[in-house]
Amino acid sequence: MSATTKTLKPHTQTAVLSGDWTIVTPRRAKLKRKSILKVENLEQHSWTPSDVEIDADREAKLMKKMEICIRNLENSEFYRNVLVQIQTPQVLHYFSRNLASETKMQMVIYGIGSVESYETPRLQLSLAILIKKNFNWIGDIEVFDPVLSKTEIKVLEAWGCSVLMVNEQGRRQVLKPTLFFMPHCEAVLYDNLLQANWRAEHLNQVVLFGNSFDKYEQHMSEFKNSAIVDSAKFILGVRKFTVEVAIDIISEDFFRAFHDSSWHFFNLDPQMDVDIHSLKLSSSEQ
Repeated sequence: MSATTKTLKPHTQTAVLSGDWTIVTPRRAKLKRKSILKVENLEQHSWTPSDVEIDADREAKLMKKMEICIRNLENSEFYRNVLVQIQTPQVLHYFSRNLASETKMQMVIYGIGSVESYETPRLQLSLAILIKKNFNWIGDIEVFDPVLSKTEIKVLEAWGCSVLMVNEQGRRQVLKPTLFFMPHCEAVLYDNLLQANWRAEHLNQVVLFGNSFDKYEQHMSEFKNSAIVDSAKFILGVRKFTVEVAIDIISEDFFRAFHDSSWHFFNLDPQMDVDIHSLKLSSSEQ
């Protein structure tokens, strides 16, 4: 079935975020550069959590925290607005276009943080879980963050997520429609993702939920530090081909977890080539 005729249905039945903007800059050591023309050859490393065993008491407490968090979010006006937003003609159109003939859109969550230690990651994870629950066209959820413990992994699996055992460094090249759920990640992680998919055929299969690219563009000019600007060069390069739909914050309870977050859809002519060096698109030669 084509994207124009596909009907995306929720199992049950959304809005725009405001607030002070904070640039999320790289905190970890900068990755060693390799040829940006051969993104698929960039290194990815196997990973295992640093702790050696699952703590049953911690697991039970975290499951309870997640249950409470999901319930509170599901009953909130903020979440009801998110559901309404996803079902607006504009947003459904872009999801439908990305799905094309596929029936499911995989979800990949990068940089979720410690769901055991902090409420913000729990709220962010809860939103991802609820979106999957309410929309039958959302497929499997894969999660990665190097801070996750074995106890957290066990709880994530109990909520229907699978945890990657490879640190992809955000460099997942899409082969099918994929929703990347990355609220408040570092700019370099978004840039890694865009770099790995710097072709029209790949970008058009990507949906990204994360920091507002529009805000990056507005505020990046304030920085004189070339390393900060460099960490967002693919973000800035893709801006004119990005449709951004902001999330509305209507409660202080959810500001910290979701402020300045947006849906990003990429709208590129499949007959265009991406020039990685100049970060521009040009018409393909026939």
